[in-house]
Order: sequence, then C-alpha cells, then structure tokens
Amino acid sequence: MVRCQIEGRGIRNPDLLAAMRSVPRHLFVPEARRRAAYDDAPVVLGHGQTISQPYMVALMTDLLCLTGCETVLDVGTGSGYQAAILSELASSVISIEFLEALATEARLRLADLGAANVEVRVGDGSLGAPDCAPYDGILVAAGAPSIPPPLVAQLAPGGRLVMPVGSAGVQTLTLVHRHTDGATETTTHGSCVFVPLVGEYGWYP
Repeated sequence: MVRCQIEGRGIRNPDLLAAMRSVPRHLFVPEARRRAAYDDAPVVLGHGQTISQPYMVALMTDLLCLTGCETVLDVGTGSGYQAAILSELASSVISIEFLEALATEARLRLADLGAANVEVRVGDGSLGAPDCAPYDGILVAAGAPSIPPPLVAQLAPGGRLVMPVGSAGVQTLTLVHRHTDGATETTTHGSCVFVPLVGEYGWYP
C-alpha cells in the first residue's frame, strides 16, 4: 500500500510513511470488508460513512507539515484511522465525530492500539473544539460548501487547515495556511469526493 499508492504518487515524508506502515489499517475496517482494507479506494464503514482512501489520508496529513510537537484537531473521526495516523506525528489530537456510535467504536479501537494522545469527542465538528484551541493543524475528513469560520478562528499562527470544499458530490482539497503575521493563504490540491460534513457550517445543520 505505502510503496505503490503513497510513495508511488510522490509523498516522501519519512515519518509519515513510517506512520502509514505502522498503523494496521485493517483493524479500522469492518470485518466483512477487511479484504478491501489496503485497496486504493475508500471503504464503507456503515452509518453512511467511509474510511478514506489511503493516499488521501497521506496527502491531507502531508499538507499539515507536522514535526511532532503540534496539537491537531481531527474533524470526522469515523473509524479513527486518520486520528491514529495523526497520533504518530503530533503531540496531541482532538478528534470530533458527529455520530456517537462511531465515536465509541473509534475510542475503543484507539485505546487498544495505545494511542493515548488522542481524545475522541462527540459533537459538531464544524464548530471545532475551542477549549483546546489554537491548533497547529486542523484536518477535516468531510466536505463542506466553504471553510467553517470557527475552524479558521481556532487555527494558530503558522498553522494549517486542510479540508474538502465544494458541492455535496465533488470537492476540491483546500489548504488554509495562517502565517505568523495572522494573514491567511489558501491553495488547492486537486479534486476529491468525501462524505458531507454534518453541522452548523456543513451541509446538514
């Protein structure tokens, strides 16, 4: 998976590649679909949610430019796989899931893997988690019509926010970089398709 799908597409960060190799992706996939765990595609979790394609997980994580000392907000916990990858690369991770059933399963899974630096919460991820802000990195694994203003407000100087932005059917992977002077710069990184972000600043308030 890592050699063909991730390195093969140009991602070179050795710490990220090591994290992708060390986290057992099949444990985050429903047992009935585990044969597809390492395929070059998202996998259905149930509840209308998916675990993202491995390359997309790697690309979004790579865009955060983590060095190991950051506090990261992960919006859309799902199975917990993205949070597990982030836990290998950041100091602490706050992960928010709208669906309590998924949050409970992810919390147990992450605990079993020893990801003690991840806190899984249930709530509206489009509002972020202001009690732990500011964040050096914010990753949103669900699409919204625009970048939620509360997330931008919770981004630390020098921090990066990456998420899909666009229609409910197709989005553009978008990066917001807050410079140390407070100014923000937005760049785009290709087309993608994610499940809708549910919440006040998503598709379904």
